[in-house]
Amino acid sequence: MAKEITPRGEDYSKWYIDIVKKAGLADNSAVRGCMVIKPYGFAIWENMQRELDRMFKETGHQNAYFPLFIPKSFLSKEAEHVEGFAKECAVVTHHRLMNDPDGNGVVVDPSARLEEELIVRPTSETIIWNTYRDWITSYRDLPLLVNQWANVVRWEMRTRLFLRTAEFLWQEGHTAHATKAEAIEEAKQMQRVYATFAEEFMAMPVVQGAKSANERFAGAEDTLTIEALMQDGKALQAGTSHFLGQNFAKAFDVKFSNQNNKEEYVWATSWGVSTRLIGGLIMTHSDDDGLVLPPRLAPLQVVIVPIPKPNGEINEVAEDLMAALKAKGISVKYDQDKKKRPGFKFAEYEMMGVPVRIGIGKRDLENGVVEVARRDTKEKTQVALEGLADHIQQLLEDIQDNLLAKAKAYRAEHTTEVNSFEEFKEVLQNKGGFVSAHWDGTSETELKIKELTKATIRCIPNDAVEEEGTCVLTGNPSKKRVLFAMAY
Repeated sequence: MAKEITPRGEDYSKWYIDIVKKAGLADNSAVRGCMVIKPYGFAIWENMQRELDRMFKETGHQNAYFPLFIPKSFLSKEAEHVEGFAKECAVVTHHRLMNDPDGNGVVVDPSARLEEELIVRPTSETIIWNTYRDWITSYRDLPLLVNQWANVVRWEMRTRLFLRTAEFLWQEGHTAHATKAEAIEEAKQMQRVYATFAEEFMAMPVVQGAKSANERFAGAEDTLTIEALMQDGKALQAGTSHFLGQNFAKAFDVKFSNQNNKEEYVWATSWGVSTRLIGGLIMTHSDDDGLVLPPRLAPLQVVIVPIPKPNGEINEVAEDLMAALKAKGISVKYDQDKKKRPGFKFAEYEMMGVPVRIGIGKRDLENGVVEVARRDTKEKTQVALEGLADHIQQLLEDIQDNLLAKAKAYRAEHTTEVNSFEEFKEVLQNKGGFVSAHWDGTSETELKIKELTKATIRCIPNDAVEEEGTCVLTGNPSKKRVLFAMAY
């Protein structure tokens, strides 16, 4: 099976698509730029969704759902917002089909044109803030902390499964607050939630920071981000949290009476992560033999394979072990398929990224042991049956920790400080990764660097220290380093 995967060093993009397809995560669909998420891929998304949803609710948020369609006029109300999304919008113009009079199937009924075109949501700020106008009248109605799990459409021209598709799944939080300070703290809190999820569940280290003005969300006053580094040295924007100021409240006339009975505009945030996290998961951990999954998100954490085939004694041991593992909340499967040889099963589960494989053979049982293989290091050990469930539980934690440590080591090795534009270009071309450099703070310089190198400012790190320096391109004064990288 591994021979079916293009090696990373040969063609990283092809390697990525091979992993997605061979591991059974997703397929291209009949609709250009859209994907079919297969059951195994969707199971990973469900595990992500479950943990994130828990974290959102622990911070006081509630789920709701808003329409897929947005009246075109709504997008016109916030100028920066419509400009940011105009080129990506899918537009519904008619509401009915009819039989073709010439007998060639169905055609759009020309008499069924909508009075106002509808936009298939690229994001939901406009429809939600139009609704919030009816929900918010007093300071007693605030804060309003709402999240929705949904799909959105952004008409991408160049697509790649999970990373960039015309339709994708995500969550989008939309909150309303009585004060600017409270809204800013909400945006920061959600950035921390995303970073915690990325590191503790995805085992994917991230840099927390703010976007430059050029890279901000359309209509936001400030965009906070978590940025991850993939194995090819490119950055992935893994989640964003936006302080929207009062822009949408003013656009949709959302006011509240404060405690002094004075009317004020509401302060807003929005924040979201999407199925691109699955792409990040693949590119952070996987290898030339297939998918590698952190145990906390793996749909199947342990697989038991009989060698060479099931029998009464092996079945009994496997069933007891499954019961003990399930009692610890560990997902486990006993593969009794007699049509496949053990070697084929080993390769199949390796491709799927199952964190732990247990082989049970007759000779092993005579010695009171089983073979335990871990996916992350390929290490195989003989482990005693006694206390095996406890051993597996600890092993899953060790694998989770090891994947995070390995990814952190890669990021550290591929984060480089530079002080000249020649160094900047040399690192980007020959090493890749994050490039820490001084920047003079102007959009003109940022755009010129992008034009010359294709690298963008990924973020201004939250923990960036002030230091006197000069911009790598212009030589103008700078007080902070920012992170540049090539990005997805």
